[in-house]
Amino acid sequence: MSITSLFSAFASSLLVVLATLLPIVNPPSVAPIFLSLTEGASDAARRELARRIARNIFMLLLGAILLGSLVLDFFGISLDIVRVGGGLLVVNIAWRLLAADSGESKRAAKIAEAFTPEMLRSKAFFPLSFPITCGPGTIASTIAIGASLVAPVEAVTLTLARTAGAIAGLALLAALVFLCYRYAQYLLRLLGETGTVVFLRLSAFILLCVGIQIFWSGAANLLSEMVRVGIAAGMAKP
Repeated sequence: MSITSLFSAFASSLLVVLATLLPIVNPPSVAPIFLSLTEGASDAARRELARRIARNIFMLLLGAILLGSLVLDFFGISLDIVRVGGGLLVVNIAWRLLAADSGESKRAAKIAEAFTPEMLRSKAFFPLSFPITCGPGTIASTIAIGASLVAPVEAVTLTLARTAGAIAGLALLAALVFLCYRYAQYLLRLLGETGTVVFLRLSAFILLCVGIQIFWSGAANLLSEMVRVGIAAGMAKP
């Protein structure tokens, strides 16, 4: 196996990961949600949260791309079930953001001002890492990528090159998440107070729509399967 072929496999795998996952994760559009859920937190706390979220995203997607299909098969869980459960989580969080009033924002700010290391660790994973930044759609797509790119092939070196490219793509995605979250408040500051509020509400509404879409994509497949099995059972009856 030539160096050129290995580099081509590495670059192709990296680009596939970015092209597939970046539009789904879409860090710039999720950054306002990050600001809303950490309202009142200090700049240092937000920087630490951004770092932890980026690390969590990388580890979560790395596990999904390497072991995701094996874990789901072990527990007998389908990707559609993951989409339904994760979609409901996203819908719940987005609805709470849309329904929050000014009083709740002030109360959240007071709580956030006293962020402790324990609060940072807990909030960094749920809901900021999962399902806000990395939802079931992202995990399902990552598992599918792993099944196609990281699957063993005849040449071991080619498999290693593809795997390394996929991991490098995940690292770049995590770095983009960190940068967008770390500097989100500076980007939104250009919009002004009123513009930021409008943008936050709009982002929450888009997140609600995304959650419904994730839920429906899984529910529709499950309903179709139920109908297909019902029709097959009905035709099998004498």
